[in-house]
Amino acid sequence: MAEPQIHHLNGNDRRPKVLMLNQSPTFALFPSLFTQKFRILKAWESEQPLDQFLAKHARSVHALLGDRHTVVNAELLQLLPALRMVTVTCTGVNQIDLAECRRRGIAVANLGGAYSEDVADFAVGLLIDVLRRVSASDRYVRKGFWRSKGDFPLGFKLGGKRIGIVGMGKIGIEVAKRLQVFGCSIAYTSRNKKPSISYPVYSTVQELAESSDAIILCCGLNDQTRHIVNKKVLSALGKEGVVINIGRGALIDEKELVRCLVGGEIGGAGLDVFENEPYVPKELFALDNVVLCPHRAVHTPESFQASAEIAIANLEAFFSNRPLITPVTND
Repeated sequence: MAEPQIHHLNGNDRRPKVLMLNQSPTFALFPSLFTQKFRILKAWESEQPLDQFLAKHARSVHALLGDRHTVVNAELLQLLPALRMVTVTCTGVNQIDLAECRRRGIAVANLGGAYSEDVADFAVGLLIDVLRRVSASDRYVRKGFWRSKGDFPLGFKLGGKRIGIVGMGKIGIEVAKRLQVFGCSIAYTSRNKKPSISYPVYSTVQELAESSDAIILCCGLNDQTRHIVNKKVLSALGKEGVVINIGRGALIDEKELVRCLVGGEIGGAGLDVFENEPYVPKELFALDNVVLCPHRAVHTPESFQASAEIAIANLEAFFSNRPLITPVTND
């Protein structure tokens, strides 16, 4: 990677320029951590149309800071010929055209495992909620049904359940560690078998579902994993099976999931992500065996501070011509 040049900066401001297209929660919470080191170009605050704003800075911007809402595609990169690095304050990079970045010699960094523990906690929380019907029983009490209708229906024990994890990366490993403590048996499927992990591994998600009481989706979204949970997988999971998704919404064929849940063909679902956020299928709203969350698995002050620190470390490494801290490979 060629060392970035920063001689273009105006006046006495020697901070390297970093472009941001949209305001991210991480930046909103910790703006001073970024601005004391970098000159942040805030496209969302500009009165100019985006193309004019980018044209103004096209020859002087070498780094872009984004999040899961920042789409980096060929059209954008065409407008930023000097760009050499993209870092995002998230783990998933399905919003980035990695092949086009590689073709243009643009390095990409994400957060690595910064969110893994918080996301794993949330995944286990969703599973417990679905099985023990915590949210549903809360609604039951608030509506006065405990007094008028009597006892709430039984939930299901977590201990002893067979849990299938789809994607045994950093998040998947953290989920497995937590569920082992509850006495669950763990199996997984992943892009590659993990030699250091002793859990049983299945070659397909359908085979994993056939042998699981619940599956938890922890993998990234790409062309190979889109709709990885389809009609066959849901059928294999069965009428008492549960699916938990803390990955990306499009990992599941959402229309098929809704049909199975409404028809009682699977036991329940805990969903933090959806195919067309923030739009959620209304058919799910009335189902007590479904827990719905607004993409919040990573949202803690601690995780946002960690994401700020890692993003800054990646930017500092780039502008110092050092290896990135958490590079994304193009494999």
